Amino acid sequence: MMKISNLIFAPVSAVVVLAPGYAWAQQPEVGRYGCGANMMEWSGGYGMMFGSLMMFLVLALVIAVAILLVRWLRGPWHPMQSSTHAPPPARTALDILKERYAQGEIDKSEFDERRRTLGD
Repeated sequence: MMKISNLIFAPVSAVVVLAPGYAWAQQPEVGRYGCGANMMEWSGGYGMMFGSLMMFLVLALVIAVAILLVRWLRGPWHPMQSSTHAPPPARTALDILKERYAQGEIDKSEFDERRRTLGD
């Protein structure tokens, strides 16, 4: 013999499972493409007016982010130097020592001692 709870549970669960399908079947038919009767009318379509503008703005944003990402990954930008304007060669410690000796700031013995210290 079946319990009374089983007799109540079966119809209640059937109603819960089948009710959404029944409600969906009661909706009026909206047409072939699901857009309703006002598909070609302008009513309510004010947002579509800015669709192309938003498309270009999003495209510009994607391009700007890509450019900034490439610049960030490559490091700081350095302009190309032309061959006519080569940077002056860096002065070494020995060059500075020779200049000081030539200007008379140091004497011969101090020059020789410091040159030996520099390893030349």
